[in-house]
Amino acid sequence: MQFTHEPQVPPSVPVPLHNIINLQVMMNKNQILHHHRGSSNSSRPWPGFTTSKALGVGGGGGSGGSSFGDANCMEQLLVHCANAIEANDVTLAQQILWVLNNIAPPDGDANQRLACGFLRALVSRAARTGACNMLPSDGVSVSVETHRFSVIELANFIDLTPWHRFGFTAANAAILDAVEGRPVVHIVDLSLTHCMQIPTLVDSIATRHHNEVPPLIKLTVAAECNYSNNDAVSLPPALDLSYEELGAKLVNFARSRNIVLEFRVIPSSYSDGFASLIEQLRVQNLVYSETGDGEALVINCHMKLHHIPEETTLLPLRTMFLKAIRSLDPTVVVLVDEDADLTSNNLVCRLRSAFNYLWIPYDTVDTFLPKGSKQRQWYEADICWKIENVLANEGIQRVERLEPKAKWVQRMRNARFRSVSFGEEAVAEVKAMLDEHAAGWGVKREDEDLVLTWKGHNVVFATVWVSA
Repeated sequence: MQFTHEPQVPPSVPVPLHNIINLQVMMNKNQILHHHRGSSNSSRPWPGFTTSKALGVGGGGGSGGSSFGDANCMEQLLVHCANAIEANDVTLAQQILWVLNNIAPPDGDANQRLACGFLRALVSRAARTGACNMLPSDGVSVSVETHRFSVIELANFIDLTPWHRFGFTAANAAILDAVEGRPVVHIVDLSLTHCMQIPTLVDSIATRHHNEVPPLIKLTVAAECNYSNNDAVSLPPALDLSYEELGAKLVNFARSRNIVLEFRVIPSSYSDGFASLIEQLRVQNLVYSETGDGEALVINCHMKLHHIPEETTLLPLRTMFLKAIRSLDPTVVVLVDEDADLTSNNLVCRLRSAFNYLWIPYDTVDTFLPKGSKQRQWYEADICWKIENVLANEGIQRVERLEPKAKWVQRMRNARFRSVSFGEEAVAEVKAMLDEHAAGWGVKREDEDLVLTWKGHNVVFATVWVSA
């Protein structure tokens, strides 16, 4: 069966609340202007799916008009609402909620849906912390139900946008170059997308070794779902089958490409810095170093490391994880993540930073998914989950702790890794992949790294590292 930069915005003096409310009460929600900020098969998770452009829903970028004030106004209202909730000012919080309910419907334009997601998250925070006991107010729904994908649904879903495909394409190109000529390739896949990158990598290896003996591929994943931790958070996108079942599908897929793939699941959690995974890799590394079988060790990190807690623990777990990985002397480490800073302990700072980053997925969704589609509901539910996790949770439950590229680069250097530049072939493959999607997506080089952009704004970065 074929399966087919925005830097953190510092807190500024908010616009006086009475000015905002007086303005918005006079406005009919149907009169709010729309605002959009800014003016290859080699990357598909399971080869064979169509892309957003092929479906005919790709857009041409931003729209005309200027309603930037509307977006700013919504941000300021959310800031005031957050401050009111933190101060347990029920009356003020309800006033702001009433205004936001009227100007930010869940089925409005991109900025209205964005603000609605933040509104729900703030109400959820109030409910969880016990602040503003009278909340939620009438008409505010705070439930976020995410979809559990089948393998085909998830592969098709990821194939519609460059958000993950960018990292898949760039990483696979770097991995192929790094493992050239190695008889055994051991891939440790720390990915948010449940190995959706792997079939394309397997397909590329099979193509490259068409007339040769292909390498043995060993695939190791850390499975949170098998980890006995009552505090563990279920992270979207969720899969509706076990990793053992997923592994069987991957093994069969590789066999269809005349590739031998061994699949192993290690129960391990991001909450302790993947300690179980590190320990088993260390044991394996000792065995392989003694046998000298020429195994290449690939550490593939795709939007997963920012879940490792840092400021919530006594130990610097992210630093310890990277140093532990360095001690294994990997052949290559690929780090792909979202380029934003959501680590502040200050709620308003976190809100501003999240608002000025998460407008991007809301803005892009209109270019590749039609209004009312199931996939659009699933897509925006996952964004709402992220917003709620950023704003409504503290402690170990808040796992969306994104750090910008500059911070990760410094972390990698401190762990004694050296960055490697992407080749021109990798850049060409990324550009070809972006051509399959809406205008507005772009790629740029920053030093030796690649950055996915939407209308000039940094979205996702990709970096490659070897032992220094």
